Amino acid sequence: MKKILVPTDFSDHAEYALKVAAQIARKNNGEIVLLHMLELPHEGSDAIGSGHDIPEIIFFKKKAEERLDEIANSDILSGISVTQITKLERAFDGILNFSGKDEIDLIVMGSHGASGFKEMFIGSNTEKVVRHSETPVLVIKKDSDNFTVNNFVFASDFTDEAKKPFKKVIEFANEFNAKIHLLMVNTPNNFKSTSVAEKMINDFVTAFDTNNYSTHIYNDVNVEKGILHFAKSVNADLIGISTHGRKGLSHFFNGSISEDLVNHAKRPVVTFKI
Repeated sequence: MKKILVPTDFSDHAEYALKVAAQIARKNNGEIVLLHMLELPHEGSDAIGSGHDIPEIIFFKKKAEERLDEIANSDILSGISVTQITKLERAFDGILNFSGKDEIDLIVMGSHGASGFKEMFIGSNTEKVVRHSETPVLVIKKDSDNFTVNNFVFASDFTDEAKKPFKKVIEFANEFNAKIHLLMVNTPNNFKSTSVAEKMINDFVTAFDTNNYSTHIYNDVNVEKGILHFAKSVNADLIGISTHGRKGLSHFFNGSISEDLVNHAKRPVVTFKI
């Protein structure tokens, strides 16, 4: 985790994410890329092609760069190598495009969550990035001056397709010397006997070189509640999950556990793309 991308809209939650990113960067002698996406009413090529819009663009871009300068020179980032970038693009597209081209190891974002119709129909840039990012995304929900990860819950169905992201899970846990709690949630609609579930987890983890872990089978009404309830029971510092990156209507019909957790978990959540 040498290169950490922190998108900022200058909100309190973006500052919470920045504080955590700074702590991770110091621990790993890493660098931070501060990214602000300038979204204007006529952003994009149309805005740039219209002469009367150019002064407005220049004004807002300059103000954004001034804010980035203030943040980069703040005590939060003291002693850390910082790159500041302002781009004229939709936040969601810009974050994904930048992280894909610039060899980013981790994206750290803030989120206040949402509920009801707002969650379903509007969504947040954080949720969209979680759904589509090839880079691991760490979502921070509250202020933290001492971000430590001792107990790291990783929930999975432990099928073969989860093996690829699990390599990154181990790397992430090793950065913090954290214990991984491997969790399978049993639900009424997808119930497995203890012996079957234990065999699936054990067969899965034996393919990897790690020994700082424990295995758990937890019964609950659905996967999301099971993850949240188990995380509370072990006082987890972080919840990890892999995401399929569903698109379009399938997201709403099938649901997305990773996005539900981003919205509802009080604890930090880190997602890894399958």
